[in-house]
Amino acid sequence: MMAQFDLDEANARFEELMQRAMLGEDVVVAVDNRPVVKLVVIKPVARKPGTGKGIWMSPDFDEPLDDFWK
Repeated sequence: MMAQFDLDEANARFEELMQRAMLGEDVVVAVDNRPVVKLVVIKPVARKPGTGKGIWMSPDFDEPLDDFWK
């Protein structure tokens, strides 16, 4: 189901419209009765094991820096 709201109404009900979009509803904002923006949910990217291969950390990474205290 798609719901369309004019800009003023969308501003006044933004939190509600975000909730509706997060529940899977298509929420469209219109200006002069023309659709211009659609609220969509950003799904988190799943982390994949092994994508950090080749990244290394120096063995002295946690050691204090000599020049830090100067």
